[in-house]
Order: sequence, then C-alpha cells, then structure tokens
Amino acid sequence: MSGGINIGSVFIGVDPDTPRFLQPLARMLLWINQLLVILGMVALLVASLVLTYSVISRYVMQASTDWQDEAAVFCLVGATFLCGAFVQSMRGHVGIEAIAGLLPKSLNQIRLMFVDLLGSAFCTFFAWKSWTLFYEAWAEHQTTSSSWAPPLWIPYGLMAAGMTLLSLQLLVQLSAGVNGLMKKYLGDTA
Repeated sequence: MSGGINIGSVFIGVDPDTPRFLQPLARMLLWINQLLVILGMVALLVASLVLTYSVISRYVMQASTDWQDEAAVFCLVGATFLCGAFVQSMRGHVGIEAIAGLLPKSLNQIRLMFVDLLGSAFCTFFAWKSWTLFYEAWAEHQTTSSSWAPPLWIPYGLMAAGMTLLSLQLLVQLSAGVNGLMKKYLGDTA
C-alpha cells in the first residue's frame, strides 16, 4: 500500500503511519533524498579526484595548488549535509542500540519519537542559523581567505539546505510515530 520496502527495522519509502496530509511532503522528501544521494556520490568522487590531482601536482610536478583543498571541502560539505536526510530516513545515524534491545516495542517507539523531537528541535535551530549565515555571506559578498577566494554562501547554502531537509525528515518521522501510536491506542480512526 505504501510502496516502500522493509529491511529489518528500516523502512525505505513513505511510512504507512505518516498522516495523510503529510504524505505528499514525505513522497517529495523521498524523491529529493534519492536524488541528493546520487549527487552526494558524485561530489565524493569529484573530491577524491581533486585531492588526487592535488597530490600529484604538488609532489610530482612541483606545482602550487591553491584551489584544490577548498574545492574538495566544498564537495564534502555538500555531500555530508545534503545526504543527512536520506541517512535519517533509514535511521542510519549513530545511535545507542543497547537500550533499544532492552525496551519493549512500545517504549522503544516512544524513545524514537523523543529522539526525533529533540533532533528536530536541534536541526531546526541549526538550519535557521545556517540560513542566517548564508544570508550574511550573500549580502556582504564574503569569500574565503585563500587566493582563490570562492564565495562563502556556497558552503553555507549547502549546509542550510541540508539541515532544512533533515529537519523536515525528522518532523515527518515524528508525526508518523505519533500517528502510529494514536492508531494503536485509539483505533484506526486516528
């Protein structure tokens, strides 16, 4: 019914407990996350090629390099932040699972919702702060201090977009958890 795949405790797709009014957002996040993972893979490949070129040009050809490190860092920042929501959609972020194995299933669901609530509060604040940094860098034409001097709005924008997607992913998961508990305890009318 939901068009997703269950792999152990990981659900890939739209959680069937997602409230009906959030399902379009959940489907959009699923599509965006899948696209960004592909872009993240490309960014990691580009970063590795740039760093390999940097090593060869510095030590083999004795040429100076002033742009390679920043280009690789920008690619890594983009891959890290833009793929965070995908990782969260599979609950792949670092977590302590020792407690999960000891708790009954219903308490573990509450624990996951509590973690999603705290995570969404932190990520929403982080996203807001990242958007303010992005705006300042854009409005003030800030650049890095290197001789290449790329604009700082690029990494701040990648960071802000990634944290916004992660916040939305956490909020969708939290609402699915709350809706699932309501269905369980109040019946299918929730």
